[in-house]
Amino acid sequence: MPVDIGRPAPDFTLPAANREGSITLSEYRGKGPVLLALFRGLYCPFCRHQIARLAASADKLRAAGVEPLGVVASPAERTRLYFRFHQVRIALAADPELRTHRAYGVPGIPLTHELARELDGIALAFAREHGIPAQPGTAHKAINAIDGYQPTAEDQADFDRHQAQLIGQFLIDRDGIVRWMNIERVPAEFPAEAELLAAARSVASA
Repeated sequence: MPVDIGRPAPDFTLPAANREGSITLSEYRGKGPVLLALFRGLYCPFCRHQIARLAASADKLRAAGVEPLGVVASPAERTRLYFRFHQVRIALAADPELRTHRAYGVPGIPLTHELARELDGIALAFAREHGIPAQPGTAHKAINAIDGYQPTAEDQADFDRHQAQLIGQFLIDRDGIVRWMNIERVPAEFPAEAELLAAARSVASA
């Protein structure tokens, strides 16, 4: 049955991405609402920055009564090494096989030459917006360099396998029911903090 507003959120147990152990969604049940954010792998510079943005909003989300939880599509050993040096104060799980994305109906699409050019343009605009010197065709590399991120062969293999994977966000109430959801429509799109907080407050107060 497809995930939709008013339907139960699929449970999962995954390795933790920024600590030892594992994370199970059902452990949050009965404690309060959860904002579940499904990201691409660490190979995606947009997602690394979006994870940091979500972590920066964590205290406001918690004040609104909602606990943030992310899923990163990279192997746990890779994410644990990365987040050891780029710590974030939210729980993150690792799912390189995209099982959670599939369970929640977050699709992937083929990475065509046209889409690759569009992504390169978005990366170039992102770099310039953040004051990162870059030229067409070099923006992803320039962002990685500024971030201090060195892609590995494993990153490339994940990227090749995932293609143009979309991301999504789901607000799940304390009873495990999806109350709000957003699936990426434009590459590198992520909801603004104000949108997330408005959705969080509406669910927490229900």
